[in-house]
Amino acid sequence: MNKQAEIIKQLSKRELLLNLYLSQFIFITIAIVFSIFLFDDLVEFLTLFKWDLGQIIIFGVLPGLIIVLIDLILIKLLPEKHYDDGGINQKIFTSLSIPQIFILSLVVSFSEELLFRGVIQTSFGFIIASVLFALVHFRYLNKFVLLISVLLLSFIIGYLYLQTNNLLVPIAAHFTIDFLLGIYYRLNRE
Repeated sequence: MNKQAEIIKQLSKRELLLNLYLSQFIFITIAIVFSIFLFDDLVEFLTLFKWDLGQIIIFGVLPGLIIVLIDLILIKLLPEKHYDDGGINQKIFTSLSIPQIFILSLVVSFSEELLFRGVIQTSFGFIIASVLFALVHFRYLNKFVLLISVLLLSFIIGYLYLQTNNLLVPIAAHFTIDFLLGIYYRLNRE
């Protein structure tokens, strides 16, 4: 983690943000390529998106709000070292305006859920998608609290998708979490 923290310190905020957007572009590209091979046609893939506002709010936004509330409580109760991700979240979100956090959260939630729930979970199952999602967040792997948090989050979001079969639900949950925690970091910058 010290190596990662040093690398983060060397990157400018702009470079870090560009790397984040690049990783999301890669996720979308992988999702599109795999969906070509794993789905019969585009229509089958598009059926994963269902505009059911009640379902999106009840199974997406509300669980997202609960997760953020729990996370904020843990941030206040636990020593800072347990939530230290090498300074990435702090460095990214403190440099962005709230509209920029909104856009970033939308891009991240869409691209990650498109790949991990829409393609991987739909094709290979809930457990594989949830574990891969957690592993992609490798900066959390040697931080026990963050690792447990991202694993639980991954399984919860995967379960919400499993129950609703609506890709807009995990996207809404993921967006809610990222957007609100992004605002928290922005407003609580040091």
